[in-house]
Amino acid sequence: MLLEEQRYIHEDLERLEQGIADRIGDEPKHIRDRLNRDHEIAQLLDQMQLQSQNLLAIYGDESGARAREISDLENPEGRDPFESFYSNLKDIRDHHARYPNEQAENSELRYKPRKHEAGGDGETPYLVDSIFSGEEAFGRFFDLHFCHEGYLNLPTIKRLSYLQYLDVFDNFSPGAGGLKRGDKLTDQYFQYVGSLCEYLEGFMRRTRPLENVERILLGFDEEFEKDWEKDVVEGWKIEDERTTSGGDVEMKTGGGDEIYCPDCEKGFKNQNVYKGHLTGRKHIRAAEQRKARLADAAQGGEEEQLSISDAPNGGSGPKVSATRLKEHAIAKRENRVKKLSKAMSTERSDTRVNVERKQGMTERERQQELENLLNLSGSSLAHQLGGKLRQPGQGNGMGNEDDGDSDDDEKVYNPLKLPLAWDGKPIPFWLWRLHGLGVEFPCEICGNFVYMGRRAFDKHFNEPRHIYGLKCLGISQTNLFRDITEIEQALKLWEKIQTDRKRTRVDDGSVVQMEDADGNVMPEKVYYDLQKQGLL
Repeated sequence: MLLEEQRYIHEDLERLEQGIADRIGDEPKHIRDRLNRDHEIAQLLDQMQLQSQNLLAIYGDESGARAREISDLENPEGRDPFESFYSNLKDIRDHHARYPNEQAENSELRYKPRKHEAGGDGETPYLVDSIFSGEEAFGRFFDLHFCHEGYLNLPTIKRLSYLQYLDVFDNFSPGAGGLKRGDKLTDQYFQYVGSLCEYLEGFMRRTRPLENVERILLGFDEEFEKDWEKDVVEGWKIEDERTTSGGDVEMKTGGGDEIYCPDCEKGFKNQNVYKGHLTGRKHIRAAEQRKARLADAAQGGEEEQLSISDAPNGGSGPKVSATRLKEHAIAKRENRVKKLSKAMSTERSDTRVNVERKQGMTERERQQELENLLNLSGSSLAHQLGGKLRQPGQGNGMGNEDDGDSDDDEKVYNPLKLPLAWDGKPIPFWLWRLHGLGVEFPCEICGNFVYMGRRAFDKHFNEPRHIYGLKCLGISQTNLFRDITEIEQALKLWEKIQTDRKRTRVDDGSVVQMEDADGNVMPEKVYYDLQKQGLL
């Protein structure tokens, strides 16, 4: 019956609203619990939209079945009012007679929040366990290893390490490790940019399930289309390709006295080097490729001409060549990558810090951290990863009491008194031992100041505190007193240095030799002294 289905959908919508409200009122501390909650809310919202569409279809009543059921209930012909009731009751009994073992579903428990075990092996597994890799750490970091391999397989590319790639993967200019404009018009580069864009889009959908990602991407594309029509897209301007009309090569002057070669997209500071570059095979090949692109963009052969309806601008304007259409598709994907990486700048910076941290770890420590990520409780994971699990301004709806609880939860647990890292959390104990931060190095010259760790101790000899202490002792040459921390040792060394200087000092009077009338040879100073005394 349509009326019963209508009533059921109304009930289901109310239970969906209650299920969403129960989940929003809870603020998990574990990053996995919070993401799992958001994905469950997103699924409930999709189910609510689907049920609302079904309900609107019933109210629309295009077939007229709902109107007939209502007329039957009104009993216009004066029939027995219980006739339809017993008819429906008979249908229900026949159904249960055919399916006697069918279990009745408890609709009250259908959308209730369910408990999850820490390891994810309980009756209700975590939804996010199957959509994130171990490198992504439940949406905290990027996992661009596959895209990095695709980048390294591109021809004539500048080979970069994974850490360097994280800094420039959204910079497609030739100077930042990208390809030249002519080298980008290949299927391999098109697939690489597509895979990179697809990963970033999927990562945003997985980490932000409650945001309208489609609207965000549509805004990126609309902004790009406006810039493309105005020919202001960086690196893909038509004017840059049509600057040479009379010759093969054009010279431009940049910010300084640099000579620019548009064929090779390279600058030269020396005129002779530039002239020698023009005769090279690499330049000649690049000039021929650019000349072919110019001819294609200007005329567009009969086979490569597209209809106006297939143009990127939606059908207005002149015909567009196949080369320009391919440039539009590649530039659109590059623009998406730039916009998405900018929108997720926090995850990008966290990824770089995480990669640098893991490079100083052993394989055993990496495996242990991965196990802790999957098994530890929310509070322990929060302190270990040092992430900001609670967003500013969020609470659990309990008023002022939540502020006090959150302050207690944010206290740093540091029983070993370890130094704090850049994120305000204690550094790992193994790193504390590796750098020897538990060893004290006192320096008497610095006023008995104590330096923790050998690295800080070696560094302080060039710092103003130690240099000022040496100058107070009358020592001018501070570079000779490295690894000396006691005042007595420094004074003895300085006295010895001064003595050696006096001993090795050469007297100009003892170098020149003089001879008297009797043939006696003596230094010039002694000779003049004797002469003044009248002894010669």
